[in-house]
Amino acid sequence: QVQVAESGGGLVQSGGSLILSCAANGFTASAYTMRWHRQAPGKEREWVASITSSGVTTYADSVKGRFTLSRVSTKNTVYLQMNNLKSEDTAVYYCDSARAYGRWGQGTQVTVSS
Repeated sequence: QVQVAESGGGLVQSGGSLILSCAANGFTASAYTMRWHRQAPGKEREWVASITSSGVTTYADSVKGRFTLSRVSTKNTVYLQMNNLKSEDTAVYYCDSARAYGRWGQGTQVTVSS
């Protein structure tokens, strides 16, 4: 069964850092584009970043230069390094894969205090 599981969220002060993980189950993450989205309270879910099977990364303008995607194939996991966090980054973060777009995990809450 194709599943992803997000983790690593928490409470951090403005300017701080967090690393989110997206663990893939039932498929090989490195074979597919993996995406991160986020949803803030009262707002629609928005795309944050993607990494393709060839390792090409793209980012939303709002996080470019602050967030970095990486992948560890041996762990079948994609990581989102988030630096210089801002209050507007507060959201529940979700990942999915091209193997099953829209099949999200439970999400992980990121709260940035100002």
